[in-house]
Amino acid sequence: MAGFSGDAETAQRLYRLVRAASLKETHEEELKLKNVAGKWVHVAVAPISSLGHTVWRITDTSPRRPVLASVDAAKQSVVVQLRPLEQPLLAGADVRMPKFIQDAPVGVALTGEDGVISEWNAAFASLIGSEAKKLKDRPVFDLLRDQTAQETRARLTSLKPGEVSRAPVDVRFKPGNERTAQLFASRLHNENGGPAYAIYLIDTTGQTALETQFAQSQKMQAVGQLAGGIAHDFNNLLTVINGYAELLLQRHQPGDPSFADLNDIRNTGLRAASLVRQLLAFSRRQTLEPEAVNLTDLVADWSVTLRRLIGDRVKLKVEHGRDLWPVFADPTQVGNALMNLSVNARDAMPNGGTLAIRSANVTIGETMSFGQVLMPSGDYVTLEVEDTGLGIAKEHLGKIFEPFFTTKEKGHGTGLGLASVYGIVKQTGGYIFPESEVGKGTTFRIYLPRHIPAAAPVVVEPEKTSAARDLTGVGTILLVEDEDAVRDFAVRALTMRGYKVLDACGGEEALELVAEHDGPIDLLISDVVMPGMEGPELVKEMRKRMPELRVIFISGYAEESFRNAPDRPEDCLFLPKPFSLKQLTSKVKEVLGEV
Repeated sequence: MAGFSGDAETAQRLYRLVRAASLKETHEEELKLKNVAGKWVHVAVAPISSLGHTVWRITDTSPRRPVLASVDAAKQSVVVQLRPLEQPLLAGADVRMPKFIQDAPVGVALTGEDGVISEWNAAFASLIGSEAKKLKDRPVFDLLRDQTAQETRARLTSLKPGEVSRAPVDVRFKPGNERTAQLFASRLHNENGGPAYAIYLIDTTGQTALETQFAQSQKMQAVGQLAGGIAHDFNNLLTVINGYAELLLQRHQPGDPSFADLNDIRNTGLRAASLVRQLLAFSRRQTLEPEAVNLTDLVADWSVTLRRLIGDRVKLKVEHGRDLWPVFADPTQVGNALMNLSVNARDAMPNGGTLAIRSANVTIGETMSFGQVLMPSGDYVTLEVEDTGLGIAKEHLGKIFEPFFTTKEKGHGTGLGLASVYGIVKQTGGYIFPESEVGKGTTFRIYLPRHIPAAAPVVVEPEKTSAARDLTGVGTILLVEDEDAVRDFAVRALTMRGYKVLDACGGEEALELVAEHDGPIDLLISDVVMPGMEGPELVKEMRKRMPELRVIFISGYAEESFRNAPDRPEDCLFLPKPFSLKQLTSKVKEVLGEV
């Protein structure tokens, strides 16, 4: 048997032949020869006596030249007669597996009726994770977790003599062995009357890891879409709450009894807006201002802030790699991600510890060996944040990036810190992977793609003179917004500053207003997403009549999602919600002041 190839397909075909011989059945297979490229032989096995003797016929199927030594060249076949073992299978302790089964890439073990293991191959022992001597006379069920052990026991007892299980059992092993496998079994004929089983284990650890990573990625994407939708709706509400609070504050002086209450409303609204920005960060819909960034400089700039955040009990240790490549990222957002990870690390070390921040280049060759199927191979710069804290339990590790998930006590943390880190990294085109061990600490590794800047001409910008703070103005503005409360606030804010405002709740109504209006329209302010005709389509229709019309888009989504839209109009400004009274009037003054 040693002359055949050792690949998995040939091993399976050879196993079927051996099994047919043991069951006194006729079977034929095409087998690949070892050390002879592209050569196959036809192998047939058949019983020739009631005592268990079998005949094996091996025929060369190559039409070109003989590959079987010492065989009639005309017939190119050899017949081998095998006699049965003196003792039935598994009846004695000295039964040994054939060499090709011992070397097979699939785990194989032989057991008695009670599931006690008597023989096994190297692949089986490797998959179990135990030394070979620990498997002898041990029930196979003891190696499996409770649920899969019960399923395996039921599967074995259901088999009839000579029957092979068609459907696999997905098994998990005892704690400490995180591999997964599919288990097949066959019931063997035993002439002593006691049934015996062959157990086959196919390693599915890699496939399971891929499925888990893919499912996690899909879940995070779905949660991100939900979070982005929630953030959009909240931004509309906060625009109204914060806007009207500002209008009321303008009518109440600091000595007024209502001033403090109104100020609390506005401050709470601003805090809520900060939480919504974290939701947008997780959903990868926040506005980024990316540039070429050197992580060595960035970490150095944030070190003073981080030391204040983590306190005196925690020691900050920073290690920079040499000659780091630049990355294309928003330095403020990467800094926020670093701050969130540091705060989490501090909270995980209530009695003090060490927070280590490391950076290094990672080449394409190194990334290929990581085994992270969702991260393509390439050149990256890694940012590693490691603490010596309490660690994260394994059952929580897959949930830590979900919005509002937290293991902290009530009132401590929003559950959005790690979610926003995840969103920032993903929106930057990077990847983040956590590793943790309870009682030893946690490590977060961020991989950001290497940025190769293109040569660009140096542009000298003229000095900007400080603009006057007068936000009043003149002109006619068409305001299109489907949310009534947002539209009413914006109309009041702009009217107070001296502008004439035409307002509509949708694109179709806006076009009707324009058709009826006598006179110029100096500025269009429009929501991006509206029922019926959306903002970009409205702008195209308006510019057919007014080619020089200036436009400001307002939206609860991030500017980046709008900028990447294929149908976005050119030369349009963007104002994200929630915007304040001052932000709205300043943006309008900026646009109309240039007329």
